[in-house]
Amino acid sequence: MKTYKNINRRQSDRIYVGKIPIGNNAPISVQSMTNTRTTNTLQTINQILELQKVGVDIVRVSIPTLNAAESFKIIKEKVETPLIADIHFDYRLALKAIKYGADCLRINPGNIGNKRRVSEIINAAKDKNIPIRIGINAGSLEKDILKKYGIPTPEALVESAIRNIEYFDSLNFNQFKVSVKASDVFLAVEAYRILGKKITQPLHIGITEAGSLRTGTVKSSIGISALLSEGIGDTLRVSLAANPVEEVKVGYDILKVLCLRSRGVNFIACPTCSRQEFDVINTVNQLEKKLEDISTPIDVSIIGCVVNGIGEAKVATLGLTGSYKKSSFYENGIRQKNKLKNEEIIEQMEIKIRKKAKELDKLNYLKK
Repeated sequence: MKTYKNINRRQSDRIYVGKIPIGNNAPISVQSMTNTRTTNTLQTINQILELQKVGVDIVRVSIPTLNAAESFKIIKEKVETPLIADIHFDYRLALKAIKYGADCLRINPGNIGNKRRVSEIINAAKDKNIPIRIGINAGSLEKDILKKYGIPTPEALVESAIRNIEYFDSLNFNQFKVSVKASDVFLAVEAYRILGKKITQPLHIGITEAGSLRTGTVKSSIGISALLSEGIGDTLRVSLAANPVEEVKVGYDILKVLCLRSRGVNFIACPTCSRQEFDVINTVNQLEKKLEDISTPIDVSIIGCVVNGIGEAKVATLGLTGSYKKSSFYENGIRQKNKLKNEEIIEQMEIKIRKKAKELDKLNYLKK
């Protein structure tokens, strides 16, 4: 994988969500959350399976009622992906989720109630050896902290986090990660920067309630990339008002751009102009959709003319440079003898990319 900048990651402790390592330089894991009703077990299971197809590492499932907790038990038995039970207000739901096999809990201790209830959750998590995420959100700060600062500020989020961390420490529980999320990019980023210097626990990063697919992707990319480029963050979730599958795709795209983790086909494509010799936009869009199932990291350049096409093709695994009627095809930087008919580009490139992905998979297997 290409890398141009060595990102020195913040040193952190190691925890596990199921078999997924988090912290201490483990690969940055990509999370998402189901948006189905948990009581609709079939729909929820199907959504988790769809998330698995695009490479999700961990899935969070909301448990707002006792009926949802019973459904969670069934869901957990039907999927392989580690599941985090998302709990608010009622500590009994957390206890049920632990009993039914949750790989991790996400709680906001401030809305669980008194410390006795939080301690019951911690003791149960200790007994089953599962971690907890302390999830602090700008929209649900403790009343006394909000009164002190007036509005959510980075310092307010960090104070809330430290308060809960100290309580977890007092109970000798260290299997936890922390998030200090806000929908405001600058607020969230600064809170993570401050907190990252104060604790050694893994940090779950993201911009909460980021918005629609387009605007949410922009906000999340700016905020998450700012943190990751500074070495802050051990696991992430892109929060979009969209199909959760899109959250995972965007998450991997962010990691891919930063050369922190790579999955699937990385398309290098021109924005097009009147020099293009074939329909670049339609070609890239169709190939991206057709090849979503490929997990092998592979760079593919698709450029509509010779201005930048040759240069990009020479540094990509596979490359296509537009020419009149037939376009030049490159493999491992070398131009191949046979050109591709422009009207057959989508079909032929899909075949060639799949063939190359299989070759790379075999090569990687033999290296192990």
